[in-house]
Amino acid sequence: MTPLAFRNVDASPEDAVSQWPLEAIQTALERGSLSHWRHLAEEIQGRPWGHVAREVEEVLTYSRPYGVAEAMERVISGAREAMEEAERQAVAAEVVVLIEESELSRAEFASRIGTSASRLSTYATGKVTPSAALLVRMRRVL
Repeated sequence: MTPLAFRNVDASPEDAVSQWPLEAIQTALERGSLSHWRHLAEEIQGRPWGHVAREVEEVLTYSRPYGVAEAMERVISGAREAMEEAERQAVAAEVVVLIEESELSRAEFASRIGTSASRLSTYATGKVTPSAALLVRMRRVL
């Protein structure tokens, strides 16, 4: 197997993937091996909306390396879904802390922010994410 080489770019396959320019990412997708694709996937999983994920998306709009294109699209969508779920759970955890720190009943806390206790429960479990404005209102209750 011939090692991957980048041409006409100031990067090396040994550099951190986050430092690769678009042309290097395209080369890795089209002519790289499983180890190069794994490095791309790891970077994407850590930063699903970051530079590398965006550049991979761009390359895939005009280059569809067999098998790799679909795999990378799944990596991107899976990483984004996982990050969104983690963010929802982080907001839910903050809602729970705000309720507890207020020392109010859930019904009273909900009333003070202009919602129902049942709706507040959906925020606290992460089933529904409150708007930014409502989260600010929750913080003001304290």
